[in-house]
This record gives sequence, structure tokens and C-alpha cells, in this order.
Amino acid sequence: MSGQGPISDTPSIFDDDDVGSGRGAVRIASVAALGGLLFGYDSAVINGAVDPIQKHFGINNASLGFAVASALLGAAVGAMTAGRLADKIGRIAVMKIAAVLFFISAIGTGLAGSVWLIVLFRIIGGIGVGVASVIAPAYIAETSPARIRGRLGSLQQLAIVSGIFISLAIDYLLAHLAGGADKDLWLGLEAWRWMFLMMAIPAIIYGALAFTIPESPRYLVANHRIPEARKVLTMLLGEKNLDITIDRIQSTLAGEKKPSWSDLRRPGGGIYGIVWVGLGLSIFQQFVGINVIFYYSNVLWQAAGYDESQAFTITVITSVINIATTLIAIALIDKIGRKPLLLIGSAGMAVTLATMAIIFGTAEQVNGAPQFSDTAGWIALIAANLFVVSFGMSWGPVVWVLLGEMFPNRIRAAALGLAAAGQWAANWLITVSFPGLRNVLGLAYGFYALCAVLSFVFVWKLVHETKGLALEDMTADQMA
Repeated sequence: MSGQGPISDTPSIFDDDDVGSGRGAVRIASVAALGGLLFGYDSAVINGAVDPIQKHFGINNASLGFAVASALLGAAVGAMTAGRLADKIGRIAVMKIAAVLFFISAIGTGLAGSVWLIVLFRIIGGIGVGVASVIAPAYIAETSPARIRGRLGSLQQLAIVSGIFISLAIDYLLAHLAGGADKDLWLGLEAWRWMFLMMAIPAIIYGALAFTIPESPRYLVANHRIPEARKVLTMLLGEKNLDITIDRIQSTLAGEKKPSWSDLRRPGGGIYGIVWVGLGLSIFQQFVGINVIFYYSNVLWQAAGYDESQAFTITVITSVINIATTLIAIALIDKIGRKPLLLIGSAGMAVTLATMAIIFGTAEQVNGAPQFSDTAGWIALIAANLFVVSFGMSWGPVVWVLLGEMFPNRIRAAALGLAAAGQWAANWLITVSFPGLRNVLGLAYGFYALCAVLSFVFVWKLVHETKGLALEDMTADQMA
């Protein structure tokens, strides 16, 4: 995704399959995608701390939901402003700012003396999440060969799910060492506080690695730093066709106007159809309820009768499955295409979510918690993990790739800004609403299943395949 600046309006500097080996692009993409690792870490770290925060501060479900979802408010702000900021100070500088925001959030949240301080520092971390969600995919799209752009774009999702795994594994380890997430661990601080404090380590690593990758050639050309752009392009492409590449970037920049929301309107009035498609992809990605699994899974499995240690173990296993299925998507996305993966994923999510809706909806309630037979408990557990498989091989990575490449150049910046806002808003709605649905999980999963079915119809009817197309091939023909 991108913010409102023209950070990804230029076609990839590699539009011919024959140009360059792509090795430089792979290294750059790998480092840039590490922002996604912090994105995943920050998003999932709250999982192990949900119950301890509620008990420690004595807050109700509504306040808990707001605290958990507060990072998403910051993410919306970060996503909407990162692109324009990157055009002013550079892509790499914005990555460094994101690392600093993650570091501040880690320390502030871990030491917070009230739930409202947790909210404040989670919002600060969320701004870092939003910035990272914009900079990495846009930067990767600008510097990736068309033939492997899908795989390199998928590195963002791989980094996100890896961050989720690392976060949940650390949550599990700290809770185990302390004898419970709400027990004291080191320096008189409870284990749940250390879960947040540990995020400072990957934040420092990300900030340090941001010094090892070059500035975007597009930014350098836009700021008339041609010798530096030539040096970066030589590293990425070799000596072949450098002048042609630089001239192409310059001509594209010369033809651009400063992007604005008015770009999204057709000359005859109304919003371009492709903009609605991008917004719909963002919303459906969140409305299938994937983040309920990663924000609340410990609470969910404890409600299903598992103890805290078992719930942590299940959550970590789920995150490993998420990584494995993302690797599958990376292997397939440039071979079978974006649209087939989305359709397969929607079908799998619909079946598994419907199964969970039936299991939870028909379970006997005792003191507000569902009571399962051994068979029903195993079915629910298997269905939940197959849901993650379906999402991880499709809607997780593919939506990120599509949002980075599907819009025509002229409207890409503004369209990505709107899609970013839609995604974070949808994520916030699902996250903040879930605590109030903990006693009616069948209804919650029924809604997510319905959204999965609708997502299948949406993709079948409205999403165009972009496999193998150069970015400048996303033309006005798609903009009905």
C-alpha cells in the first residue's frame, strides 16, 4: 500500500524480463520488507497481554477492545502520511523514522502506568506500522523486475507473519519463564510488560539495516541527484541501458502532477471502478476475521477450555503454519496468478469459518464459556488452522501484491492512500468489536464466513489478473 505521495507512481525500473539479474533487487526487497516484521510483531504482541492488561487495570470488554485496537488508529495516520513524507525526505529516512516509532512504542507500552498510556504508546507504534505498510511494498514495487515482482512483493507478507511468529513465541517463552503472563519476571516487571519491551530489539535491528540499502532511484532522480541515481542503478542493473532508464524515470516524473483525492474521480463524475475494487480487497481481507486469530487467540482457546500454556502453544503453532503457507504463496503467485489464489483462499476460508461458526454456535455455554466434547474441540482447532492456511496462501500476501501494482500510474498514489485507510479502518472495526462477541462466538464466525463467501463473488466478478504485467500496463481500461 502507499500513502498520498507519488511514492510508487513510477513503473518498476525493471520492465524487461531480460534486464539485470535481479539479485540487487532481492537484497533490497529483503531489507525493506523487514518493516513488515515489526508490523507483525507490533500487531500480535498484544495477544499474550490481553487478559493480564484487563485484570491489571480492571477494565471492561469495551475498554479492552479499544486498547487492543488503538494501534490501528495510528496505523491509519501513518499510512496516509508516509507517502508524502517520503517524497520530501526520502524513502530510507522514513524507514528510520518508523524504526524510532516502534522503539518508543515498545518502551512506553512496556512501562505504562495506566491503560490510557498503553493506548497512547500503541497509537505511536501504530503510526510506525502504517508507515512500514506503505514504504516497504511501494519501495519493492519500484525496484523489482516484473517477472519476480509478485514474489518480492510477497516478502512483505512473509516478514509480517514471521514477526507474528516471533512475537507469539516470545510471549509464550516469557509467560512460561514467569509462570504466567501476569506474574513478575525481571526487575519487578510482569511478563506481559516484557512482551512489549522486547520489541525494542527488532526495532533497533530494522533501523540499523535501513542504513545498508540505497535510496530509491526514483527519489534521487526527482530531486536531481542524477549521479547518485546512476550509482544505485548500476548496482541494480549493471551498466546496460542506464541512460534510457534514467530518461524514462525523468519523462514519467515530468508528466506527473501532484496527486490528490480528485484523481480518483472520473471526468464524468463518480469514482473509478478500480478504486472501489482496491478498497473492497482491503476491507474483505480484514472482514474475514484473520486478526481475531492473532490478536485474541489466547483468549479464544482459553474460552474453549484450554489452559493458558496450551493456548500459547496452539497460537505459536498457528503462526508457524501461517509462515509455511505464505512460502507456498510466494512460490505460486507468479506461476498461477493472483486471482486463482484469491478464489481458492476464499473458498477455503468460507468452509473453515462456517465449520467454526457451527461448532461454537451449538456448544453449550457454562459461565459464558463454550463447552466442547473432545471431538468438537479438535474439529474447531483443525478448522481454525485450516482457515489460517487458506488465508496465508491467498488473501494475506496476494492483497499486498495487488495493492502495490493494480492501479494505473496516474491514480496509484491516491488510490493506495484510500485502500490503506480502508484496510486499517476495517481492521479496527473487527478488532474493537470482538471482545463484545466473546460470548456469541458462533455469530462472530458466522459473519466472517459470510464475508468469505462474498469475497469469492467479489474476486470472481471484479478482480483482474496482473501476473506478468509491467506497472505501466495497468491502464485506463481497468478504470471503468
